[in-house]
Amino acid sequence: MMMATTHALAGVVLALLVGAIFPESAAGSSLLPVAAAALGGLFPDFDLYAGHRKTLHFPVYFSIAAVAAAAIAVAVPTPLALAAALFLAAAALHSAMDALGGGLELKPWLGTSERAVYSHYHSRWIPPRRWVRYDGAPEDLAVAVAFGLPAIYALDGLAETGVIAAVAVSAVYAVLRKPMVIVTQAVVDALPTRLADRLPARFIDDFR
Repeated sequence: MMMATTHALAGVVLALLVGAIFPESAAGSSLLPVAAAALGGLFPDFDLYAGHRKTLHFPVYFSIAAVAAAAIAVAVPTPLALAAALFLAAAALHSAMDALGGGLELKPWLGTSERAVYSHYHSRWIPPRRWVRYDGAPEDLAVAVAFGLPAIYALDGLAETGVIAAVAVSAVYAVLRKPMVIVTQAVVDALPTRLADRLPARFIDDFR
């Protein structure tokens, strides 16, 4: 597990790499492909409260879709086709990167979960590698900064501002990550049972 901002910045760097390798694609100089790649990096985490790292995480199928979309973008080199290919590639990258992080738990630094990301192709959970111990860990922030610095150098205007904001949010989140769990646990403990039962099961399992 890594921060959503880390994944978004990884998508931006992916777009910049495509733009550097294929300058005629304008992937790194046009706002649409860069924004699509950033959104693709964020997209899998939209399942945060509904089967997180399973409902919208497809490490295999996103990769296959990205290859097909890239072939279409080569055959029909339009900004929209390129944006679609980068969106899918960044979503695939996100899904694969989650296997390098911690497990699916609210306190992943405890290392109690062996579920990192679900592979629908293999019909099983991929275990966490824990190279990045948890979202907001110092190493996660280091990865976000490593992605952010070249993006800040390469971009300008609104895109550059967005990257700077993402790095800043990453730094704040890294500082607050563990204190947020303490506060959340206190809130969950204080909730009446009828309200607590409405929370996602993993909140209850980890906090009660």
